[in-house]
Amino acid sequence: METLDLEPQVLANRRGVAFGLAHQNTVVECVITIPTLEAYFWLETGASDARILKTFRDGYGRIRAIGERKLLAHPAARLELTPDDFARP
Repeated sequence: METLDLEPQVLANRRGVAFGLAHQNTVVECVITIPTLEAYFWLETGASDARILKTFRDGYGRIRAIGERKLLAHPAARLELTPDDFARP
């Protein structure tokens, strides 16, 4: 699975960060929620868009790995990553 060079962006409603992953010759639209970034990537509450994107980029390797695993287990055209996806059993 490869990632595409799609620029991540903070959603207009500030609910999360949208990005794309390549999966089976298609691009899957993905969103990681702000609460996930706050809980698992040390994003401070009320952070600016620039800080949100920096936190996303700093944690991108882990975010991508979790997204890819979730897509392999449950193929979908759209994927949302929430705190439950990062919680360890």
